[in-house]
Amino acid sequence: MKTQVKICGLTDARGVTAAVDAGANFVGFVFFRRSPRFVAPEAAAVLASLAPRGVKKVGLFVNPTDAELEKVLNAVRLDVIQLHGKETPARVDAVRLFAGLPVMKALGIETAKDLHDAKTYADHADWLLFDAKPPKDATRPGGNAKSFDWSLLKAFGGRIAWGLAGGLTRTNVAKALKESGARLVDVSSGVESRPGVKSPAKIRAFVMAARAAKAS
Repeated sequence: MKTQVKICGLTDARGVTAAVDAGANFVGFVFFRRSPRFVAPEAAAVLASLAPRGVKKVGLFVNPTDAELEKVLNAVRLDVIQLHGKETPARVDAVRLFAGLPVMKALGIETAKDLHDAKTYADHADWLLFDAKPPKDATRPGGNAKSFDWSLLKAFGGRIAWGLAGGLTRTNVAKALKESGARLVDVSSGVESRPGVKSPAKIRAFVMAARAAKAS
């Protein structure tokens, strides 16, 4: 099975076009104001329109209220909601119902217990995204260029589709795929020239490296 690639935190047309041209399966837009990758709904609508139907448009939210979700959904045609906060399984269910869209739930992983606890979301989300736990002083739950022990994921026996995020770059994605067995990789800071600004060259290199690698 070909590795799927998600380019997250896109903020400009050059980045979106590069992701699409490189063959990314998902393009992500961040609606969390503390992130350097935040985009306003109106701007995200324009960027999302650059991606063809076959590329899934993902909106990243952190502990959103229904009102926050509604504001974005009224402006942007999304295909997937990504929840990257402390949302409970019940809240994941509520968001799926409210938005009428599949949900990708991101979870911070540091130990085997974290991975075990993640299974509580398996009957609620449509995808799980395993990311590194943020540093204690972090102001955002993801996009911190931090990785974790990818081999932990070999023990995840859930039937739900899942992906890997956290500290990925073109130089380590092959190793990450081999050690984790992931079929989906998500990158943000690893394809930037500076925080919030994607590098088309790095996007192309990452997608090429991910597709050339084989997960064990």
